[in-house]
Amino acid sequence: MPHSSSTAPSPDTLAALRDRLATAPNGVLEAVATETGVSLLAVTECLPDGLRAFAPGETAEAAMLDMAEWGTVTVLVHSADLVLECKGPLPRGQFGRGFYNLAGGSSIGGHIRLDRCRTVGFVRRPFMGSADSASVVFFNGDGEAMFKVFVGRDDARQLLPDQVERFEALKARLCGAPRQTA
Repeated sequence: MPHSSSTAPSPDTLAALRDRLATAPNGVLEAVATETGVSLLAVTECLPDGLRAFAPGETAEAAMLDMAEWGTVTVLVHSADLVLECKGPLPRGQFGRGFYNLAGGSSIGGHIRLDRCRTVGFVRRPFMGSADSASVVFFNGDGEAMFKVFVGRDDARQLLPDQVERFEALKARLCGAPRQTA
């Protein structure tokens, strides 16, 4: 599924993606990337302006530290063979031995090559026809998602309002003025 390309998508491909996502922004973006032969980042950049914003990869640690204060979130890793979701509080991490290490008291743990993050994306859009979703996506240099952190939901499957506020505040702090895209 991850598609890595050393060439940039053509202007026609990007225009077609923008048109498609303007009318149907709620599908699985990884599937769109695979279908069109472009990176997930390129697809995400083609979402309508109000649905996405971007910050430089250097802000990844700040994003992780902020999200560690949000409470229960869903961490998602999507590959050609797996969509893995883990729910729990995101632990505070720290750098050591080349990794950003997550540890301590949560069902979420691991070791992330956070230095490989080139772009932090903030995506808030409808998903699969109904539910609102909000995620922070960590993109690597190939334009593929390293992982995503989704705002938590209540028992009625609605986004948690306090986390939505934190998501919007973090986006405003890290993204500043909207970044121009292709």
